[in-house]
Amino acid sequence: MSQTLLITGASSGIGAATARAAAKAGWNVALLARSEEKLEALANEIGSSALAIPCDVTDRASLDNAVRRTVEKFGALNGVFANAGKGLSKPGVENGDPDEWHEMIHLNILAVLYTAHATLPELKKTKGHLIVTGSKAGRDHFKGSVYSASKWFVHGFAGNLAEEMRDWQGRCTVISPGMVDTPFFEEEKPTKLQPADVADAVVFALSQPETSAVREIHLMPND
Repeated sequence: MSQTLLITGASSGIGAATARAAAKAGWNVALLARSEEKLEALANEIGSSALAIPCDVTDRASLDNAVRRTVEKFGALNGVFANAGKGLSKPGVENGDPDEWHEMIHLNILAVLYTAHATLPELKKTKGHLIVTGSKAGRDHFKGSVYSASKWFVHGFAGNLAEEMRDWQGRCTVISPGMVDTPFFEEEKPTKLQPADVADAVVFALSQPETSAVREIHLMPND
């Protein structure tokens, strides 16, 4: 029986690449993002193993509904990739935009918490795996970076959640990439990590035997 992976931020970049890679590896994929048109196009590309669910992951009721629909469609939930996130247009603290911080923190921090809270009851049934998108920015200090601080939360939370999930043989992994060539940046960056590189890391973590828990995968562009 195929296993099922729920992906947030699935409409483009790392999320879309992971959906393609996981489906190729034999997983069913539930695709969550706000862009219904992009989700439907990706689901049609992947085929019957994909389910597109338009969802605002900062909305707890919307997330709960997405989890319910996923389990109704595929029978169980074995993995979750909490990937949705965003950066800031105004760097630093003194010159930053508190309204922009508010929006980013809801997505980069609260939505990760909401995703874990909504999916853990189903993952517990399958001794499943939760993966979160961290960042090199969550391992290093960057001058005045509020975005970096949000990713420090993600890294700390992933480690703490891994310890909680151990109680029922679940696993949690943080994927920590350096710069990735995604729509996150306005200009293309072809020499940097590609979304497929990060997707391969996600599939690698998911593919480990029960005796192995990969807690972190840190990737850097090779330029």
